[in-house]
Amino acid sequence: MTSSAAIATSTVTLTAGDGHRLSAYRVAPKRSNGAGLVVLQELFGLNAHIREVCDAYGGLGYGVISPALFDRVAPGVDLGYDQPGIESGRKLRAQIGWDAALADVQAAIDAASAAGPVAVLGYCWGGSLAFLAATRLRGIRCAVGYYGGQTAPFAEEKIRVPVLLHFGTLDPRIPPADIERIRHGNPEIEIHAFPADHGFNCDHRKEWHEPSAKDALALTLAFLSRCLKAPTKAP
Repeated sequence: MTSSAAIATSTVTLTAGDGHRLSAYRVAPKRSNGAGLVVLQELFGLNAHIREVCDAYGGLGYGVISPALFDRVAPGVDLGYDQPGIESGRKLRAQIGWDAALADVQAAIDAASAAGPVAVLGYCWGGSLAFLAATRLRGIRCAVGYYGGQTAPFAEEKIRVPVLLHFGTLDPRIPPADIERIRHGNPEIEIHAFPADHGFNCDHRKEWHEPSAKDALALTLAFLSRCLKAPTKAP
């Protein structure tokens, strides 16, 4: 559990390259490890789970920025982890499109760079955006994606920085063929599969699988340490 004394949180405003202004959750550690981290949301908005992830990494010393990616069409979105929430999130994602979302991710990267070299870490929709950040965006050292179900269509895009991807072998949304397509497109990507469903990292949903979440976190922290020279202690 992250101590509130170890971090300071705030809401900030970012400006994307096309002039769009969006809100973002910012975590400033009291003791910086000299690295920045952009945390990208699932389909459900910049909700309590994503803020908790940000707080945990902030407790490790990362300067964290998490952009509110739905702000382009619906500010303040916080959806439930149920079928109506999934359907609403998919509609919002489709309205925004990839290019606009990536412009917002770039604004977050630029802001996070004040803390030092930057990594991008994303979940679900954010996991696919993290992969695309590694192929299209500037100013990052590495990217980590958890169960990015929209990654496979872009699998042939060549990564510019190291990438780590986590998937669940019980995830009906991401078949093994998609994972193999990603692996074939960029054989140097580090890919791990866990005996878990989609969303296994999120303890707010029924798919949470604690052993897989812990193992994926350990691998993520080791990867960030290699790329950013950041600490490996789990939050």
